[in-house]
Amino acid sequence: MQDGRRIAPLICALAALAQLTVALASAQSALTTTLSPEVREYVKFDDAVIVLAHVRVIDGTERAPRVDQNLIIRDGTIVAIGDATSTPIPSGAKVLDLTNHSVLPGFVGMHDHMFYPQPVNLAGQRVRGVLQFEQQSSFTFPRLYLAAGVTSVRTTASVEPYADLNLRSWIDAGKVPGPKIHVTGPYLEGEGNFRLPVHELRSSEDASKTVEFWADQGVTSFSRRTFLGREAFSTPWKRTASSGAP
Repeated sequence: MQDGRRIAPLICALAALAQLTVALASAQSALTTTLSPEVREYVKFDDAVIVLAHVRVIDGTERAPRVDQNLIIRDGTIVAIGDATSTPIPSGAKVLDLTNHSVLPGFVGMHDHMFYPQPVNLAGQRVRGVLQFEQQSSFTFPRLYLAAGVTSVRTTASVEPYADLNLRSWIDAGKVPGPKIHVTGPYLEGEGNFRLPVHELRSSEDASKTVEFWADQGVTSFSRRTFLGREAFSTPWKRTASSGAP
């Protein structure tokens, strides 16, 4: 069976019962030669052709897992998946015997922050909803997502939006390790905001201007909380001629 799905750096998570192995193909291609030394530390295999032999394939389509498969990766692309008995191994390939292991697509996280909250009051006591600081963790969180097999995330939302936007660019450029990031803009918060890094919106016009500004910076969705009394939710956003606040 031919399969032309493209594997970006760190996008195919190979899960065993108790471990995750990430494999990338082709040291001679742009797939790995453009990676920084910091990212290459996370590349375990970079051979031109890699075969995941005798592996169990879980493809995410609700079909039953396929056992004893050979999955062939050439220059970063899955070129064949088939029964090990009938799918030949190319000459010179790096062969990984993954009997009793499983391979599956990377997970897509739809609500993955790059920060964690620090709810404290002015006396330094932990009281949620009174005053909340936020701690950005642009170094640790991307690595933890990858370790859990999460290869694409939507930040939903940002407290340091420029940090998230730059992190996305650095990952795309191979400067730092991390999943593919879809950046959500800063929280759209209304009256009563208790988050230190969040702008408190004053009007619908303020909200529209804020959305337009961050859309120009490259965010692709927004998360609103209590603005104008509406319930909290996140939504993708695309500019149109009549776009305003989401």
